[in-house]
Amino acid sequence: MALKQLRRKSLAARRRLREAHMFAKALSSPRHPILAHIIPTRRCNLACGYCNEYDQHSEPIPTDEMFRRIDKLGELGATMIHLSGGEPLLHPDVDKIIARIREQGALAGTITNGFLLGPKIIKRLNGAGLDHLQISIDNLKPDDVSMKSLKTLDKKLQTLAELAEFRVNINSVVGNYMESPEDALVIAGRARELGFTGTVGIIHDGDGQLRPLDERPKQVFHDVKELSKSVFSFASHSNFQENMVKGLPNDWHCRAGSRYVYVCEDGLVHYCSQHRGTPGIPLTEYTLEDLERAYGAVKGCAPYCTVGCVHRISWLDDLRESPLTALQQMFPAKNGDWSRRDLPVPVRLLAWMFIPRNGGKPGMFTRVAERLLKAR
Repeated sequence: MALKQLRRKSLAARRRLREAHMFAKALSSPRHPILAHIIPTRRCNLACGYCNEYDQHSEPIPTDEMFRRIDKLGELGATMIHLSGGEPLLHPDVDKIIARIREQGALAGTITNGFLLGPKIIKRLNGAGLDHLQISIDNLKPDDVSMKSLKTLDKKLQTLAELAEFRVNINSVVGNYMESPEDALVIAGRARELGFTGTVGIIHDGDGQLRPLDERPKQVFHDVKELSKSVFSFASHSNFQENMVKGLPNDWHCRAGSRYVYVCEDGLVHYCSQHRGTPGIPLTEYTLEDLERAYGAVKGCAPYCTVGCVHRISWLDDLRESPLTALQQMFPAKNGDWSRRDLPVPVRLLAWMFIPRNGGKPGMFTRVAERLLKAR
């Protein structure tokens, strides 16, 4: 047991260093994708009532073709590549695909409904070098809308807690259609008990757009956010969701198609899972010019967008271009005018290290740290 814990801590430390490299690269240059979602199969073993991202008949993408797509994302400079679906674990070579992502030097992640997780597949994911795994759990008991319940999946979660060498996040959702929005709070508490992180999202419509919350789910949303809050978690401090629960638009520049790319089962690049068809360019033909064009493009769907990963990735460019303004947005003033004292102490220390005061040039410490983090 002691050796297992030591190995987990060692792997976690190396993962944090690679994540630090990813952040440093994101802050130093806007000319590469930070996160790519890629689909190894559209087929899913479930049929959740709110989901528009699956079918029940598609064959897995041939493994060699997945390798070619991952290599192309590596050529474009993607620093995180996550498998999505459908249900990615239905692909028979999912571990080989993850290993290929790691060979490209990218952080490897997958999103799963968790139903296929067992000791054998978890050990295969460990061996492939998976960095992050996210499971969405919608309720405490299965209903007509979703089978992804804590009752159904808790044994799987316990097995993950025992065997997984990668970081696990449990995501729950709240929405007005849900009979018991308080389920999300119980799910977040269980995630903490098992040593996982927990996040909460707001259910969207078929176009990824906002469904503002009524008072009851709104309170649950805030309770889960407070329970799951972590200083270094973008998901904990992303204030775009505060506008969403009120039904208000967000004023932001979406970088989908550039800093975030979504590659469907046909190998086409789209802005996101909710806007498939735009731009719809084959990944094999996607160029730095396409990244540049999408970086500056104004997306009409952005004000009411609920796709959290795109918001958080785009915020990194705000941090690079206007660091103090971006920090003020994520950590707003507690009383009166904003100052660096409003930042949590660890973030304040990082701001002191990396963000010059009064627009000055970076100091020697900053230059040395950036050089170390950019080294592969």
